[in-house]
Amino acid sequence: MTEKNFHIKGMDCNEEVVALKKELKPLVGSEDNLEFDLINAKLKITFPADTPVGDEEIKKAVAAAGLKAEPWVDDRQKDGNQDESFRERHGRAVMCGLSGILIIGGFLNHTASNSFLTALAPGAAGESIYPALSIALYLGAVASGAWYIAPKAVLSARRFRPDMNLLMSVAAIGAIILGEYLEAAAVTFLFAASLLLESWSIGRARNAIKALANLSPLVARFKYPGKDDLIEKPVAEVPVGSTVVVRPGEKIPLDGVITKGATRINQAPITGEPMPVEKSEGDEVFAGTINGDGSIEFRSVKQAEDTTIARIIKMVEKAQSRKAPSEQWVEKFARYYTPSMIVLSLFIAVALPVITGGGWSKWFYEALVILVIACPCALVISTPVSIVAGLTSAARSGVLVKGGAFLEAPAHLQAVALDKTGTVTYGKPSVKEIITMDNHTEDELLMCAASLEAHSTHPLATAILDKAESLGIPVKPADAFSLIQGKGAEGVVNGKNYWIGSHRFMHEKGMETPEFHDKAEALEAEGKSVVAIGTDDHVCGIIGLEDKIRDQTKSVITALKKLGIKHIVMLTGDNRGTAETVAKEIGVDRFESDLLPEEKVDIVKQLMDQYGKVAMIGDGVNDAPALATSTVGIAMGAAGSDAAIETADISLMSDDLSKLPWLVGFSRRTLRIIKRNIAFALGLKFVFIVLALLGMASLWMAIAADMGATFVVIMNSLRLLDGKT
Repeated sequence: MTEKNFHIKGMDCNEEVVALKKELKPLVGSEDNLEFDLINAKLKITFPADTPVGDEEIKKAVAAAGLKAEPWVDDRQKDGNQDESFRERHGRAVMCGLSGILIIGGFLNHTASNSFLTALAPGAAGESIYPALSIALYLGAVASGAWYIAPKAVLSARRFRPDMNLLMSVAAIGAIILGEYLEAAAVTFLFAASLLLESWSIGRARNAIKALANLSPLVARFKYPGKDDLIEKPVAEVPVGSTVVVRPGEKIPLDGVITKGATRINQAPITGEPMPVEKSEGDEVFAGTINGDGSIEFRSVKQAEDTTIARIIKMVEKAQSRKAPSEQWVEKFARYYTPSMIVLSLFIAVALPVITGGGWSKWFYEALVILVIACPCALVISTPVSIVAGLTSAARSGVLVKGGAFLEAPAHLQAVALDKTGTVTYGKPSVKEIITMDNHTEDELLMCAASLEAHSTHPLATAILDKAESLGIPVKPADAFSLIQGKGAEGVVNGKNYWIGSHRFMHEKGMETPEFHDKAEALEAEGKSVVAIGTDDHVCGIIGLEDKIRDQTKSVITALKKLGIKHIVMLTGDNRGTAETVAKEIGVDRFESDLLPEEKVDIVKQLMDQYGKVAMIGDGVNDAPALATSTVGIAMGAAGSDAAIETADISLMSDDLSKLPWLVGFSRRTLRIIKRNIAFALGLKFVFIVLALLGMASLWMAIAADMGATFVVIMNSLRLLDGKT
């Protein structure tokens, strides 16, 4: 597949997206090949490599929708992809302001020939006389207010696809035909102001995401691998493996591992952690975090475009294309709502005068009021602004949500499944006890175990390797190594076959003696994980490892239950004794032990059958299938494997489980705000439709109400940026 990206000037509303889909679909074959990013005004097109579409063809199709396409250049330091002219940045505000000034001038001149009330409400307070100068000023206000509206209205009429631009234009023209010049000017000015407000809200959301990008510095001070000279270059030009130098108070430019020095680092921009974290040699550092009071050197491990902060930004931007259920509902509703309102307006304008026996002018006017209030602007804009504000706020809090659908989903959760190692516990076990048999020494047992575990990245393997290293035991990776998924491994150490695995694996191999069984059971009863090592004819010994439970785990379980989560289960591949000890301490409803990856999937499926909406929280490769199966997959972003993070729908970047109750609460708040926005927008429209049918609504009242509704729902949506639940 071939991919092309474009910056679409003027694309800041769903109406433009609908128009672009109609024009571009014949070129690319399917709407699935089009991906729109309203926040950054970006269009991504994919199509088969053997059927390429030229840039000029795309630009022509975009122009047919009333917009302008330019090749996308990924430069986050500029708004969009290149510098904009004054007209492009401020033209909408200037024309809207000019429209308002002309209305004021026309109205002041109007009141010179009429009383204030007569000028403001002609017909209700007496017959109004429009001086020629006032008419000219009002028409000027209409022209300037409709400057950005009229071209789109013409295109809408040509496509026979009515949108809000066409509705407003028809209403303004109708008012002019009826001689209601002030109302025509008010309609266009207020609608232009509404669009300006909408553009401002999109811009604010865009700046919130841009602020994430600006966390990372543009340049880095570093040494090339193998060289001592210190140079300064843009972060994109720093090779992986370079030694980067960071002074106190500076931002860290790339992801890496500290090789020299110690400091405290503020990781809040990435993980949401409120307190600085102690860092020294061997610890990871992330681009965009802030160095404290110590100078450090670190080895870069990723290129600039692959850092944690870069991944967060990419995922937040990509998440916007994954529409939430409420957003999908609003779009479907608006698709049928606008044509229905046009039919209703035509009925009022044409049929009601016939039914009531006259009053053509009166009913035509009321039909125009219906057209104005029918504008779905407030309804359509409320949901995406809420979703973008929510996604951005979550990212600031160290919770990376991959789409609007996944931002709403936690609000509906009924059950939660948690992996034990690395999720409930820190995932950093340590060797606590070594029990040898048949004249094997502890060093010999550790050497064999470490040789087999040298091929693994599992936390238990890491703990055994660390223990061997601390004792100075030489480790050579085993030959002929083979992994037995979820159970253990086998290999050749010093020319002899060895195996390593769980208590269950030892039992399956038929080598568990009563003595070993009792010792293993005793370790498990103490909450330790058991690793057995043996040869083809006997068990050499067992190692007991212990992993500390995260400090906040118990309080998180309690908080989730208070939020109404009906069932919380802990899943682990560890032995039953260890699992039972941990489960009792943290207070889950039940636990399942000795699980293989596919068995975790089965349990998640059972939970979904029983409770409906289920979250799975995990960190390892073996959790990825269960994460993908659940309603919402949540990965531990710092300790988690790449497979788990990529599979999951949400990542906790600081591995802070206390973010789980926050996520559920924040998701529910987001859904409440969206529902209130929809109810308010639709309710206000219903009220004005009734008022119009009763002859009690005017054009300027309708457009003022619509603008007010747009303002209210946008400001209500932007409250989500505060991150409160």
